[in-house]
Amino acid sequence: MERIKMKTPLVEMDGDEMTRIIWKLIKEKLILPFVDLKTEYYDLGLPERDRTEDSVTTAAALANKKYGVAVKCATITPNRARVEEYNLKEMWKSPNGTIRAVLDGTVFRAPILVDGVTPYIPSWKKPIVIARHAYGDIYKAVDGKAGKGVAELKFTDEKGKEKTLTVFDFKEDGVVLAMHNTVKSIESFARSCFNYALDKKMPLMFSTKDTISKIYDGEFKRIFNEIYENEYKEKFEKAGIEYLYTLIDDAVARIVRGGGGIVWACKNYDGDVMSDMVATAYGSLAMMTSVLVSPDGVYEYEAAHGTVTRHYYKYLKGEETSTNPVATIFAWTGALKKRGELDGLKDLSCFAEKLEKATISTIESGKMTGDLTGLFKKDGVTPVKLSTEGFLDAVAENLKAL
Repeated sequence: MERIKMKTPLVEMDGDEMTRIIWKLIKEKLILPFVDLKTEYYDLGLPERDRTEDSVTTAAALANKKYGVAVKCATITPNRARVEEYNLKEMWKSPNGTIRAVLDGTVFRAPILVDGVTPYIPSWKKPIVIARHAYGDIYKAVDGKAGKGVAELKFTDEKGKEKTLTVFDFKEDGVVLAMHNTVKSIESFARSCFNYALDKKMPLMFSTKDTISKIYDGEFKRIFNEIYENEYKEKFEKAGIEYLYTLIDDAVARIVRGGGGIVWACKNYDGDVMSDMVATAYGSLAMMTSVLVSPDGVYEYEAAHGTVTRHYYKYLKGEETSTNPVATIFAWTGALKKRGELDGLKDLSCFAEKLEKATISTIESGKMTGDLTGLFKKDGVTPVKLSTEGFLDAVAENLKAL
C-alpha cells in the first residue's frame, strides 16, 4: 500500500533509556510502514544534551514554535547520581521545564480508558484531565542553605525603589526557598484551561491554597475569576458546563468521591503530583496522555511517565522486558492527528485514530504488558502477558486488519 504523505514535518525529540528503545520500535513497526514520515529530529538523550551543553533542548523548543507540533520521548532529568553515571559536565535542567518555559504552555494529562482495566477508584467512570500550569513556582525557584541570621526577600522596582520582607529570623541552621510567577503566564494558563474545557465540553475546576498563600495563590484565584467573568462565563453557560474554584484539599476530596468527567486545573507542583496520582489510580502511569499547549496554538505531545530505568538495565543485560508503550504510542498519534488537522490531511488523522483503536483493542482482547495483567478483568478474556516487542507486534497485526 502507498504510504500516507505529510506536508509539514513534526518536531521529533528523542529521549533516554527504555523509552528510547520503545521510540525506535514504534516508528519501525507502527508508523513507517504506513506513513511517509517527515520529522525534524532532535536528540534530547542525556549524552547529547551534555555534549551540546543543553543547547539542543532550546533548539528543539524553538523548532516546536516554528512548526507548531512536536512529539517528545521521555528524558532523564539528572540528579547527582546521574551526573556520576553519565560523567556529565553539570546537572542539566529538566528538558520539559526548558521547553515549557519557551512555549509558556499548559500541560493537559488524561487517562487512556480500556474496557477491562478498572480504576482503583471504581466510581471513576469518565476521564479526569489534569491541567498543569507549566511555568514557575518551585521549578523556577531559588533555594539555599541558611545559618543563624535573618533571611530577607527584597524587590527593587524599575525606578530603584526597594521593598523588603522578612522571611525568617533563624536561630539555627535552616533552608530558604523563593518562588515566582508572572501575571502573563497565569493569564495564559487560565485561558488555555477555559478553552480546553469548552473544546472538550467538560466542567473545569481550579484549586490553590489562597487561605494560606493569600497574595501568591490569591493572584491565581483573582486572575482565573476575572477572566472567567469577563470572557468565558456566557460561553460556559451556553455550553452547559460549570467553572468552580475551590481549595486544593477540597478539590482532592471532590475528585476522590466523584465520577470523573472533569478538567482539574492545578498550579505547577500540584499538577505534577496529582497527574501521577490520577494516572496510577486509573491503572498505570503508562496509560496517560500528555500534551503541552501554548497560548498561540503550539502543541507538544509526550508520555506522562519517565524513562523506565529498571527495565532499561534489564534490556542491557539481554533480559526480556514487558514495558508498556501505550502512552508513547498515543504521543505519536496525538501529534500525527494534530499535524493532519492543521495541514488538512484527513488520511493522516484517520491513520492516527486507527492506531489508537488498534492499541486499545489489543489490550481489550487480552494481549498486554505485565503492568496491566493484574488489573485486567473481563468476562471470557484471560490476560496474556507479552514482551515489549511482542505487544507492539500484536498492535501492528491489529492495525493491518483495520
